Amino acid sequence: MIALDECVSPHVAMAQRDHIQLDWRVPYRTLERVRPMAWTCVCRATVYELCQGGGQAFIRRTVQLDGTPEVRETPRWPVNEARVIWAALLSGKAR
Repeated sequence: MIALDECVSPHVAMAQRDHIQLDWRVPYRTLERVRPMAWTCVCRATVYELCQGGGQAFIRRTVQLDGTPEVRETPRWPVNEARVIWAALLSGKAR
């Protein structure tokens, strides 16, 4: 287990009461090359990644509980829009 003072990646803030509900879908292949551009700390059960490829971006959510990790992804957005949503996710304004 990683101590919180040893974490180097950000943690997601608690969801605010009026947060935006993101549309989480089963992953599908639409982009040939996708790479994570930012991610949250792996010390939590749920890890988020901001992924980018082909001029589009999306957020991948992996829930690491018992058994097989559950992976879901948002729809694709233009990169700048995805960065705004990523910031909202980190601050608790989106989930």
